[in-house]
Amino acid sequence: MITNIAATALKASGIAAQSAPATQEQGASGFADVLEKALGSIEERQVNSTDLISAFLRGEDVELHQVMAAAEEAGLALEMLVEMRNKLVDAYRTIVSMQV
Repeated sequence: MITNIAATALKASGIAAQSAPATQEQGASGFADVLEKALGSIEERQVNSTDLISAFLRGEDVELHQVMAAAEEAGLALEMLVEMRNKLVDAYRTIVSMQV
């Protein structure tokens, strides 16, 4: 879900329209790969938080502090993602507005 939101935001800003050069070596980690890994990590945190909350509500053996820590971690990760997106959009707009 988060991956789709971020991809949509990047497409809307025009950043996703620019692809990596075709000469990039196999195995070399590009910006898109790093971004994809970060989005996957954030999504994992969201899923983990949801799972812990569900387990706690079902009465399973889950401590409240674990639930709260996972929820806070997921929230902070999402805030970081939004700020990253904002910085990327600002950088893109700055580059686009530069005169050659």
